[in-house]
Amino acid sequence: MKKYELMTIYPMDEEKSKKAADDVKAVLANFGAEIEEEKAFGDRDLTYEINKQKKGRFVLYTMKLNPSKIVEIDKAFKINVNLMKYQFVKLEETK
Repeated sequence: MKKYELMTIYPMDEEKSKKAADDVKAVLANFGAEIEEEKAFGDRDLTYEINKQKKGRFVLYTMKLNPSKIVEIDKAFKINVNLMKYQFVKLEETK
């Protein structure tokens, strides 16, 4: 298992962002990710509009995950209509 960060952007609507966050955590759990930290970055202006939205709710997850599962997680995230954007970043291992 390798260590990753996942930055997500949810809609400003409280109900939609809660549902999207729950869906993201469920998908990660289904694929064996161990979430170590969940950090809310709050509501921020977007550089460009996404789905006609000018603001988004940013949340950063730090987790351990099997690299082979990222493609499957990506497919599951693409069908989540309440998840505006997301990006995985592999963290470097410190020695």
